Amino acid sequence: MAEAAIRDQEQVKEQAKQPRSVRVVLMALMIAMLLAMLDNMIVGTAMPTIVGDLGGLEHLSWVVTAYTLATAASTPIWGKLGDMYGRKGAFLTSIVIFLIGSATSGMAQDMSQLIAFRAVQGLGAGGLMVGVMAIIGDLIPPRERGKYQGMMAGVMALAMIGGPLVGGTITDHLGWRWAFYINLPIGAIALVMITAVLHLPKKRSTGKIDYLGAALLTIGITSIVLVTTWGGSEYAWGSAVIMELIGIGVAALVGFVFSQTKAAEPIMPLHIFRSRNFTLMSVIGFITGFVMFGAVLFLPLYQQSVQGASATNSGLLLLPMLLSMMVVSLIAGRVTTNTGKYKVFPIAGGVLMIAGLFLLAQMDTETSRFTSGLYMAVLGAGMGCLMQITMLVAQNSVELKDMGVASSSTTLFRTLGSSFGVAVMGAVFNDRVKHVMAERAGSLGGKALGGGTQLNAEGIAKLPAPVREAYQFAVSSGTHSAFLLGAVIAVGALLAAFFVREVALRGAAPAPAAASQD
Repeated sequence: MAEAAIRDQEQVKEQAKQPRSVRVVLMALMIAMLLAMLDNMIVGTAMPTIVGDLGGLEHLSWVVTAYTLATAASTPIWGKLGDMYGRKGAFLTSIVIFLIGSATSGMAQDMSQLIAFRAVQGLGAGGLMVGVMAIIGDLIPPRERGKYQGMMAGVMALAMIGGPLVGGTITDHLGWRWAFYINLPIGAIALVMITAVLHLPKKRSTGKIDYLGAALLTIGITSIVLVTTWGGSEYAWGSAVIMELIGIGVAALVGFVFSQTKAAEPIMPLHIFRSRNFTLMSVIGFITGFVMFGAVLFLPLYQQSVQGASATNSGLLLLPMLLSMMVVSLIAGRVTTNTGKYKVFPIAGGVLMIAGLFLLAQMDTETSRFTSGLYMAVLGAGMGCLMQITMLVAQNSVELKDMGVASSSTTLFRTLGSSFGVAVMGAVFNDRVKHVMAERAGSLGGKALGGGTQLNAEGIAKLPAPVREAYQFAVSSGTHSAFLLGAVIAVGALLAAFFVREVALRGAAPAPAAASQD
């Protein structure tokens, strides 16, 4: 332990003496982060055109699912590879794989090819987010890292707002294949910048990759994601397929935990969970992902169905939440950098997240866009307190040699939280919509909706007045139930935040001499 502490102190001193080129590196990292986050937003807008060209409507969901599965399953492996063999090489490899997947997806001639190439793209994407977070963890001490939280939150907001708009413009003017080709020049810029200016110590591990652990974790994550993706839509929750997937997933994850106690170089070393703060941040990250992606799914749906907003501007509908999140994240980062104190932010974030979700649950058919925007801003403020602080505290809670697995584990828990959030909140929403439609419109509602529960603004306008009013009330009621559930789940994040211990951030008090050597 003493040797590890000395090693950490030496690396922190190196961090304090980073050259000015660190800003160029950060710019390249943000470009790579934008690649990972922007892709699904752009592709989602292009999907109707893709299906019209390639056919295969029955396989539509797999275009997204293949990418999501590959991303989630590869995330922990990329983190471990960076710890063992060096982060720069692992990160550059992940970018190259992502770009190969992008190029081949753009050249796909049928839906089966597109699904396969999207899986390749997802494998690369798994290393992009982890690589960004881990490299920032290597370059910048935790005490200074808060300064850059606004940049990361800004990239996230840019992706969510700009993605649908960019996707629609590209598809209309250049064709859907450019929704994938657009990644190539952006990725090439990131590759060149990172190759030229990122300098990290080379690592060469003598240990062997934990193939058994990687296989078991991949099977477990795949089963979980498929359960949350298929449950209640492709298959009934109590169906044999879902039950089998649950059984396979539980068995694989139990086997994975056991294998990690025996492996020489475990994919996810269990000792990192001995840190109370790391475990609590994993819990908070899971709940934040659960709430955030549920909100991103249902808020545009509510505003399109009930408030009559256009689907074309779906990204702009989230602007109050995303701007609030970005501003609060920037403030939280600055305060953390200046004071070294951070426990207040998980607590404040938990309170604001619960309050925002509860307010959103009060929306009905009469709620104005201004009022719903204010409610979204409250939720965004809560997430702004949590999004980057969870990663910062998690990274500060482990030794620097475990920075990659800490970053990948935190990212994985947030990803799994988003999968559960969309599935669980979606199931509650759909059940409530169907129930209310049956009450208010009877068989007429079912015929008008064609058995579905979601329509765009144009489709709703064409419905008979009684059915339209019933559907708008049903969506409002479903949104109420989904956000109320989210508020209850968010209580877990607040409870976890109270148990966080405020451990001093590494690099909290750099010596004046170190600063003068820059």
